[in-house]
Amino acid sequence: MYRFKQSLHFFKKPNSTIRRFSNLQNAGPMASQLKTRSVIRFTGPETVKFLQGLVTNDVRRLINSQPEDRTNLTATNVPFVSVPPVYAALLTPQGRFLFDMFLYRPAKGVEMLDKDGSGPGAENEEVEVFADVDGSELDELMQTLKKYRLRSKVDIESVADDFSCWQRFGQDLAQKSSEEPDTASLGWGGGFDPSGQSSSQGNNRGWLWHRDPRLDCLGFRGIFPSNTTPPLVEADKETNEENYLLWRLEKGVAEGSAEIPKGEAVPLEYNLAGLNGISFDKGCYVGQELIARTHHRGVIRKRLLPLKFVSDSGKEAEQKVAPKSEVIDASSGKKAGTVTTALGSRGLGLLRLDDAFKGSLTVRGLDDVKVQAIKPDWWPAEWLSDQQEQTAAA
Repeated sequence: MYRFKQSLHFFKKPNSTIRRFSNLQNAGPMASQLKTRSVIRFTGPETVKFLQGLVTNDVRRLINSQPEDRTNLTATNVPFVSVPPVYAALLTPQGRFLFDMFLYRPAKGVEMLDKDGSGPGAENEEVEVFADVDGSELDELMQTLKKYRLRSKVDIESVADDFSCWQRFGQDLAQKSSEEPDTASLGWGGGFDPSGQSSSQGNNRGWLWHRDPRLDCLGFRGIFPSNTTPPLVEADKETNEENYLLWRLEKGVAEGSAEIPKGEAVPLEYNLAGLNGISFDKGCYVGQELIARTHHRGVIRKRLLPLKFVSDSGKEAEQKVAPKSEVIDASSGKKAGTVTTALGSRGLGLLRLDDAFKGSLTVRGLDDVKVQAIKPDWWPAEWLSDQQEQTAAA
């Protein structure tokens, strides 16, 4: 399925070792179909009310468009109102993580031109929300949602066969606006006309790329019909989903229940607040009490961090560390945390902040593998004490 440029030699070939991440970091824009994700659809007059009482973020944003949601594009295949997606999580009543999701509200008929381009389309009163969810947990998530539905006027169905989830990521995408296509990838020169721009962004159903709601540096995310190729995706720019995983690992961002342990993870320790996944003023939702109490107490001693595994000589240690490995402080022998995700020489780990940046971390049972914890650029300064900040900078 995948065809790659020879110059982008970091892509994983079958039965080969993942190439050095520095090459991936310097690559141009790429796109991955996220085969680990699925899509479900909510419809009905109480859709937003139902979700608002369940998930960690404020879902009302989907129905209350803002002036900044209006675009300058005028074409039949692109909405002139584009509401950004909402990233959120569903928790246990005890405030532990269960599932994450990206919620999208498709454009209404009146937010698009009709087929002739002569004016707004027809009004559609039906409320419709799509969710990009962890595919491995689809059945259990559907059961959980239907358990909470009770008498709410909302229908929930899987549309995994009809829609696919995609991510665009890579160098320079963090600096681009949501309306700026990769003109070089389409062969455009320094100037281009609006019709060309609109055709690069939408399709005949009005589906768009959106800024990843978590972090600009993650690029763009979108849901698209499975029988179409999203705009701006060319054959030599499509890459294996593992490369998107590597991109996320370097940024320190976990996704899905395989990386955020279901029923165990505390969302604030996995940085969901910093990833725009939690609203602290939306009101009640399932598990809200623990989140609010932890947030207002202001003390979070462990956080998820990007990890790099190296040998004694400083060479990257490929494929040696597995998830759930213990990270220890070699100077004291005490446990500093746990590796939650690992791929090649990169990973994520939930570490005690007092120990994370000491420079003496290793993996229990692998004395020849050193662990380097990296402070992401996007972290707020208040997440570390002054002493921890100085140690991380050193």
